[in-house]
Amino acid sequence: MSIGMDWKRGYTVSKRNLVVSTTVVGVLVVLGAAGWANWENRREATARRMSEESQAILIPASATEPAHFQVPLVGKPAPNFTLTDLKGKKVSLASYRGKAVQLNFWATWCAPCKIETPWLIELQQKYAGQGFEILGVSFDDLNKDDPKSLAKDTAEIAKGAQALHIPYPVLIDGDSIAKAYGDVDVFPTSFFVDRKGTIVAASVGLTSKDELEANIRKALGAGK
Repeated sequence: MSIGMDWKRGYTVSKRNLVVSTTVVGVLVVLGAAGWANWENRREATARRMSEESQAILIPASATEPAHFQVPLVGKPAPNFTLTDLKGKKVSLASYRGKAVQLNFWATWCAPCKIETPWLIELQQKYAGQGFEILGVSFDDLNKDDPKSLAKDTAEIAKGAQALHIPYPVLIDGDSIAKAYGDVDVFPTSFFVDRKGTIVAASVGLTSKDELEANIRKALGAGK
């Protein structure tokens, strides 16, 4: 900013701008912190609800693994489903039998999902040679009653997936299988399915890359 001839006036304007800028930054920081706290509270509330309704167990941290939420589906066969991918092809979970699969429940509007996705891309590349696959199951809203609206909604999901450089299949209409997987309402949520179709691990909400990798290795039968 050029102060010009009246340096006193220029100083006043600059100072005022500095105050306004500082205030705006402060507000953004507060809003960001509030949003993160709200997401954490929602995750904790979901954990409590699942624990109360389904006898889920919070496993405390140990010397070998961090604290994690043990959901009721772990140890049981993964509920089969058939969903449509972004190109209109029908994809069933059963067709992946013999492979280790991560079902990643996500949405294009989910900020934590955008943090997690680069980790998933890297891990898929690392373990694909061992028979590991990721299926991204989108929970974005769809207007299934109107073909034109459905096509537009699908195109928006495809645009979001492309922006994140997602190389693995993205399936739509995750809401239709949410109940089978414990009424999922926190994103991202992942279920890790072994080669025999059994869920061996799950993660609710944003975890760490190390925890994701440990769960992938469980699904592959490679241990820690």
